[in-house]
Amino acid sequence: MRAEHQLKAFEQILSSYDGSMPLHRFLPSYFKLNKQMGSSDRRWATRHIYSFFRLGKALSNLSNELRLSVADFLCHETPGLIVNKNFPELAEKSAFSLDQKIELIQSKYPDFKLEEVFPFHSYLSKDMDQTAFYASFFKQPDLFIRVVGTEMTGILANLISAGITAEQLSSTTIALPNGTKLEGVLKEGSYQVQDLSSQHTGSFFEPHKWEKWWDCCAASGGKTLLLHSLEPNLSLLVTDLRESVLANLDERFRLAGIKKYQKKELDLLQNNDQSLHHYEFDGIILDAPCTGSGTWGRTPEMLTFFDPRKIGQFSAIQKGIAQNVIKYLKQDKPLIYITCSAFAAENEEVVQFMLDNLPLKLEKMELIKGYGQKADTMFVARLIKT
Repeated sequence: MRAEHQLKAFEQILSSYDGSMPLHRFLPSYFKLNKQMGSSDRRWATRHIYSFFRLGKALSNLSNELRLSVADFLCHETPGLIVNKNFPELAEKSAFSLDQKIELIQSKYPDFKLEEVFPFHSYLSKDMDQTAFYASFFKQPDLFIRVVGTEMTGILANLISAGITAEQLSSTTIALPNGTKLEGVLKEGSYQVQDLSSQHTGSFFEPHKWEKWWDCCAASGGKTLLLHSLEPNLSLLVTDLRESVLANLDERFRLAGIKKYQKKELDLLQNNDQSLHHYEFDGIILDAPCTGSGTWGRTPEMLTFFDPRKIGQFSAIQKGIAQNVIKYLKQDKPLIYITCSAFAAENEEVVQFMLDNLPLKLEKMELIKGYGQKADTMFVARLIKT
């Protein structure tokens, strides 16, 4: 009976959710309206709805109950009641490796195709291990933090004393289980939450002391904070279209001890000569608006609700921004182009557009394959103005 109760709760959420807002925002409001759901109910409902969306469009011919059973078996090492109910022969194999579990599902359902987990596979960047990328959606990505190297020992000690599983990946990077609460454990400002792949983009920056840099789509300032960690003696301009995220940036900079920077609210698809006519930069970071398809392991509902027409829309925006910012870059200086997309039209094809139409030459570019490290998939290119 308990399994039927969980299934009913899952189906009610599924029928109420239309993808118009992120699932992580929808669920708290849904639970607030359905106060009869206890903490255990909410926990299982959250597990089930996220597992279900991780299946993408695979096995679409099956009922929602059976698709949930498949998804929950693939996503978790401990069987739930719904897996026990529908797949009792598989429940005891929940701790098998993901590859073994995929083989078991393929044996049970020969029409299970891994590429249908990610139904937009024809748009992917070419330098992609597609099988590994599809399979990664059944594993929740980790939480990554970046710390000052000299503080690593103390921060690890605090995490361990709080009973938090922590893995040091480098002199400045720690991996933690997703959902780890750090408030009250680590001092504000002593760490930055930043995905492993996002941290890797910093290796393309190569800043030098006293240079002037512009983070033109700064959002809440993650890339500028990374840049500052590499070279603190820089003149910084941060801009974004959205006033609200720039307010968040101010708070993050305050906690990080960054006091000297300029900030402007700009629409980079417009002519901004009036605001920027006297600026010349030694480096520009263009962390472009994008589909975010490289981060959908964190928002798997996008596998169901994403409209592929948006790929072209974002690609046009990315090209337009690049055309408008390049005039403010000094000759022989770098433009760092970044997306958190897995789509070629937002990555390699935008770089080719810039090479064909702007005074730029390519120094290096990389598809950052975070899917192999429980991290986001991203793209970064370093182009030099000629």
